[in-house]
Amino acid sequence: MEDKRNEQRRQWWQRNGGKHEKKPSMTRRKAGHDYYGHCVYMITVVVAGRREVLGTLCPPDANHREPWVRATALGEAVKRYWHEIPSHHPHVQLFRSQLMPDHFHGILHVTKKTEVHLSNIVKAFKQMCNIAASKMDIATPLWESDYHDLILSSRDQLSHMMSYVHDNPRRLWVKRNHSDFFRVRKTVEAGGQQVEALGNVFLLECPLIAAVQCSRKLSQEQIQERVEHFLALARRGVVLVSPAISPGEKKVIKAAQEAHCKVIKIVDNGFTSLSKPAGEDFDACSRGELLLVSPFEHRNHQSMLTEQICYHLNLLAAAIATTR
Repeated sequence: MEDKRNEQRRQWWQRNGGKHEKKPSMTRRKAGHDYYGHCVYMITVVVAGRREVLGTLCPPDANHREPWVRATALGEAVKRYWHEIPSHHPHVQLFRSQLMPDHFHGILHVTKKTEVHLSNIVKAFKQMCNIAASKMDIATPLWESDYHDLILSSRDQLSHMMSYVHDNPRRLWVKRNHSDFFRVRKTVEAGGQQVEALGNVFLLECPLIAAVQCSRKLSQEQIQERVEHFLALARRGVVLVSPAISPGEKKVIKAAQEAHCKVIKIVDNGFTSLSKPAGEDFDACSRGELLLVSPFEHRNHQSMLTEQICYHLNLLAAAIATTR
């Protein structure tokens, strides 16, 4: 019976993860990148509606030094199907993976040029998980449409992302159990200097941070292109950092926050002990999605945003960024 099930599963992978004549969906793929070629990726798939059906976040215990995720039966199936990928695609090598209550991270290495597009490999994995969910009377589709891929082009990036994936449960535990996202910190190191900060300071530890700088001379069409570019990065896990001064920068950061992506804002005034974010920034802070940083001490009076101050804020954003 077990051999029969294994044969049925093998046939499924061949049908759904093999060579497809139909061009795979490229809605979130990097333009011009060869998704048939040799490369390392971090793949993220998210449960539709962010339902926590894959596992339960648990505190440290006698067997776990850090917060960890106890997998549900469906979560165990998800992990099993992920680890089966190399048996169906010998050109794929798996590195670290992490099951979370409402999403899954996995790092894989396509070791050589192949006829199988990355999208088809991920699609087959997701469909096997859908079948498992259906058998457990869990609503399908299990996953959000498509998936996120982050191209890891260096050993340093791979090392950073393996640590990032491993650290996911701890970061989630911090987000859920520490209200100090609203605590003002007067001495935080960022970009090589001491700054004041309010929000999720762990964003400064993220391995991939991109500075958003947009000239005031950009047309509306060019601004929209920048929005789409940076939003694609943010959805792949890159933290965006910017003073959000120019119209283009403001539009990029607004779009990122509306999409619940991670943002570091550089502001021109420091904080009092009672300072708190306003409006959308308050909600973003409560979710651990925002860090406000200022290289200046708090002042009660408003001052003009001079060209020199703008230059200073942009320099700090560039110094904080880890991706160029």
